[in-house]
Amino acid sequence: MVSLFRPKKTSPRLERLHSLSLFVNLTPAELQIVDGLLHERHYLGGEVIFDEGEEGQAIYIVASGEVRISRHENGDGGHAAQAAAHESTLHPRRRQGDSGQLAQLGPGTFFGELALLDNSPRSAQARAVTPCQLIVFFRDDFVGLLDTHARIASKISRQLACHLGARMRNMAVAVGAHQHMV
Repeated sequence: MVSLFRPKKTSPRLERLHSLSLFVNLTPAELQIVDGLLHERHYLGGEVIFDEGEEGQAIYIVASGEVRISRHENGDGGHAAQAAAHESTLHPRRRQGDSGQLAQLGPGTFFGELALLDNSPRSAQARAVTPCQLIVFFRDDFVGLLDTHARIASKISRQLACHLGARMRNMAVAVGAHQHMV
């Protein structure tokens, strides 16, 4: 009889997902729904996860290993030139055509989040530094979640907006443009 009233244990994967800022506001039942939409992918050290310029189709969550985000600055068009100018402001010794590391990410972090919002080309390359296990949330599954479970998608969207806002503020401070951020 006593075992009927014990709290239901959650899996280590669900506990790990709940600890991520993206999913922190989800209830256990909501998290289980989202977990059913997530996919696991494994990458070898040195393997490209996605390339700069590819269509963004998913957000990636690092479960284990390390991922490097970098930009190759000799891309085409105005966007690449703007990115190169921005990078040269941050890294004056870097010359056009050099690869620029933007971030190195470990377990519990996520990247490629703009892919949930649109299908714009990737602005950087993601490469596994070490063997990695990544959890992947595809845009099509997120759009389906918007249709079937709008409350859950809204909670994720709010966290995503907070994350992107913080990143924009940090970038503005890094380039000395904080007076333009409101």
